[in-house]
Amino acid sequence: MQELVEFLVGKLVDDKSAVKVEINGETISVTVSKEDMGKMIGKQGRTAKALRTIVKAAGAKEGKNYTVELTEI
Repeated sequence: MQELVEFLVGKLVDDKSAVKVEINGETISVTVSKEDMGKMIGKQGRTAKALRTIVKAAGAKEGKNYTVELTEI
């Protein structure tokens, strides 16, 4: 799951070196640079919602209910 999230987030941000993905149980914490936070959220939260939807669908295949938290450096 971590590889999937890193791949998706890496395609959305400019500063790929600042991307950090941590999984703690069923919580996935994604940290990006302050400049990229707007891109991660998207207009009216659409990008963040899409990321969460993809993660939930992939997690359902594993029998897990993942949640995604976005934070900035």
